[in-house]
Amino acid sequence: MSKENIIHEKLQQPTILSYVKDIPNLLSLSGLACTLLAIYYAVEGVYAITMIGMVWAVAFDWADGLVARRLKGRTPTDAKFGGQLDVLIDIVSYGVTPAILLLSYGKFEPIFLIGAFIMVSAAAIRLSYFSTYGLAGGTKYTGLALDNNSLILVAIFLLESFVSNGTFTIILYISGVALAILNVSEIKTPKLSGNPRNVWLLGAYTLAITAIYSLQLI
Repeated sequence: MSKENIIHEKLQQPTILSYVKDIPNLLSLSGLACTLLAIYYAVEGVYAITMIGMVWAVAFDWADGLVARRLKGRTPTDAKFGGQLDVLIDIVSYGVTPAILLLSYGKFEPIFLIGAFIMVSAAAIRLSYFSTYGLAGGTKYTGLALDNNSLILVAIFLLESFVSNGTFTIILYISGVALAILNVSEIKTPKLSGNPRNVWLLGAYTLAITAIYSLQLI
């Protein structure tokens, strides 16, 4: 490649921060902000806010994909960048956050490191596999999609008020590891975010979970 061509390519290459103006990427970053909120309050032991942050992270994750598919004028490079950003945020939202939740609820005892490692590892392996092979047959995921982890865990956490701390610790540990196993299993699961009805259901679920856990903060 000639020196002139190299210079031309560099001139054509957009800046890093130029991608922040892309609406789907802004939605992805909003989800990351919710995830950071969830992590912070998990460490602080304020689990109601953690649950709210986790469910809104999923809502923003679904929203960025919906907007990206409907937004006109996005280039293949824009789509590629958005896909990479999604994957990096997903490992934090659906791998690191549930693992920190487990560690925090287990008072950061070393035994919980095993479960946390399994959860983060499964998320990393699953995302790497999906980045390589995509959807099975173009319509289904191989293994349980990671966003389901958060949706299921925030529902399971509703039991926390009805059972003893020790019992719920076991429930949370088993649930987290079981979800991790399902994430890397060979089961075929549908792409829920691709169905408009499911989007409405997620919206209703997000608002319901937000209301329930907000009441716990009063």
